[in-house]
Amino acid sequence: MITTFKRIVTAGVLNFWRNGWLSTATISVMMLALSMVLGLVLLSVLTEALVGNLENKIDVSVYFKPDTDEAEVLKVKNDLLALSEVKNVAYVSRDEALARFKEKHKDDPVVLQALEEIDENPLEASLNIKAKDPGNFPVVVSFLEGDQYKDLINKVNYYENKETITRLTAIVSAIRKGGAVASIVLALIALLVAFNTIRIAIYTLRDEINIMKLVGASNWFVRGPFLIAGALYGAVASIATMLVFYPFIFVLSPVFARFFPGADLLAYFTQNFLTLWLILLVAGIVLSVAGSVIAIRKHLKI
Repeated sequence: MITTFKRIVTAGVLNFWRNGWLSTATISVMMLALSMVLGLVLLSVLTEALVGNLENKIDVSVYFKPDTDEAEVLKVKNDLLALSEVKNVAYVSRDEALARFKEKHKDDPVVLQALEEIDENPLEASLNIKAKDPGNFPVVVSFLEGDQYKDLINKVNYYENKETITRLTAIVSAIRKGGAVASIVLALIALLVAFNTIRIAIYTLRDEINIMKLVGASNWFVRGPFLIAGALYGAVASIATMLVFYPFIFVLSPVFARFFPGADLLAYFTQNFLTLWLILLVAGIVLSVAGSVIAIRKHLKI
């Protein structure tokens, strides 16, 4: 068995090396298929960055009455953090709110003068709430409208921003669904490209397969070299795809960053280079070997 295995491996490597043009063409098309696989991964990165950016803009602010003690505000914050629907809660004190207001209107002397004439801080302490899912905000707001907080809370701005939150939630859902559909389409295209490429490569060697069968070679002895060659196609194509993609990502990463805030494809690509290559390596070998197994079946029936 060891001798047979060595012969199969040797034959597979020789097939890969001797059929130079065929191997080059197969690898080139396999690179196209693997480019789609890598595109799926990068698409998911861009989609999640866009979704994350949108979700960060979806929040609800709770404003407390001016005489509310800071300890009571912080207790409400802790109560909110205990809810499974809440992702994060940021506390903004009255002094901090005043400082932000002054910074925002630093170029408007009328507003600043009016603020000085009041001679007191008119702003309220607040809690800025982000939910794990925007659809959870009604639950959070209902919790805040309970009797235990009615003497502390002055206003919850959820109802003012409800329409905006609903629209952003719908956009996030549409982006996720669109990304899933695009991923399925690209995966099917990659599978079809890989299978048809391997099938054509094996078809050109059908006479060699027929001769091997006629002289008594077993199905596995015939199939083995093509599986080895297929694995080599996938391995070489995975390396070539990563090398080809790098300069494109280097150039296009700033462009994508403008359209997808928070997405840094170049940093992601360089930091996860080995992981991405292993994904392509496994995908390339699986696609090539699976394609070889399916494509060679009809040539074994002699």
